[in-house]
Amino acid sequence: MNRKIRNLDELAVTQERRHVLELFEYGLQSIDTEAAVKRNVSFDGRILIVAGESYVIADIKKIFVVGIGKCALEAVQALEDVLGDQIYGGIVVDVHDGKLKTGKIQMFVGDHPFPSERNISATKAIIDLLRGAEEKDLVITVISGGGSSLLCQPENLTCYDERKIDECLFRAGAPIQKVNVVRKHLSLAKGGYLAKYAYPARVTSLIFSDVSGDDIQYIASGPTVLDSTTVDDARSVLNEYQVFSACSFAENGLIETPKEKKYFERVKNTVIVSNKIALQVMKEIAERKGAKAKINSYEFSGQARHVGAGIIDALKINPPNTFLLYGGESTVVLKAGGKGGRNMEVALSALRFASDNDVIISLASDGRDNTEFAGGICDIITKQKAVRFGLNPRDYLDRNDSYSFFVKTGDYIDTGDTGSNVSDLIVGVRFSK
Repeated sequence: MNRKIRNLDELAVTQERRHVLELFEYGLQSIDTEAAVKRNVSFDGRILIVAGESYVIADIKKIFVVGIGKCALEAVQALEDVLGDQIYGGIVVDVHDGKLKTGKIQMFVGDHPFPSERNISATKAIIDLLRGAEEKDLVITVISGGGSSLLCQPENLTCYDERKIDECLFRAGAPIQKVNVVRKHLSLAKGGYLAKYAYPARVTSLIFSDVSGDDIQYIASGPTVLDSTTVDDARSVLNEYQVFSACSFAENGLIETPKEKKYFERVKNTVIVSNKIALQVMKEIAERKGAKAKINSYEFSGQARHVGAGIIDALKINPPNTFLLYGGESTVVLKAGGKGGRNMEVALSALRFASDNDVIISLASDGRDNTEFAGGICDIITKQKAVRFGLNPRDYLDRNDSYSFFVKTGDYIDTGDTGSNVSDLIVGVRFSK
């Protein structure tokens, strides 16, 4: 088993740190992409089982595979292991490049977190592929976080217009659900459009959730899901965050998503990985080691600088040695030109209020907290280093420069790309003295 946290031994200088870091290691292993696909897809030469549904292979004319998102490549490679030459053709769009085994699936590398011209080219290739699907065909799609940016097919705008809108929303601290409401109505590939293009073929989507609450409408902006939002909903979000004026955006750039139910009658969407899996495993491991553990939230939200303080408050009212577990996604309202992500900002904000017995770790499950690092650690060791090196946590927080702070203390989590993506994960514990 390859370790997910590459610098675990370097960070685990106390037993308390090691306890928390090992929980994350087990959590990340439990949401491994290849393992998840092979748990949910099997083929015995006659019967294909995908997410609990059986298909007689002789009744299928062609099998297409489409993968979209930051763990799409790894998932599609696992599908190739299971299906081999049964795959007729397909396309995978990921932020990483890599090799595919059968030669039947075309690889595209796209850009994230903002769309680009090559995202448009990749999306057009997917649309062309799906339009060729017929009634007796089966389309297996893998949908994961990052898909909202990778799928880009504007009608009245350019990818650069879409980028400006995304930047305005992120800068204002809009939650991902609201961002994706807008994204769905800027593109001819999201909000159910891929299901429309694949009709009348059967479609089964394996979904890796990175969205709090696992609402499939918002994961990668729901490309195979009947969308309940409208252009009016998107317009309301744009008005709420003053995007029309900030980005010089005209309302005629909004597109309505497909509403005809016939496009979705032969579509099955299944969440096969989410933060619930990771958090349950982390809880079980903590309890197996004799500790108390409590999942405080599967869908925390709010500004990162406030989330950290809230975890400290929760530690105060729970018994010592209780591991508090969180999944979700905070936001960062950018006020300065610093570098960092929401997880490092959570850890940095908690540092201001943490007691000497607290350990708090926050990390991005995909290993990329808007930087090459996954997150950061808040504990007495980090506080002591800050004093020794003359670092003022509040100054770094006010500059949104958590990355520079944790580079100087060395208390960052280094996983590289984990191959998973299920929102952010946080553990907080107050050890007894």
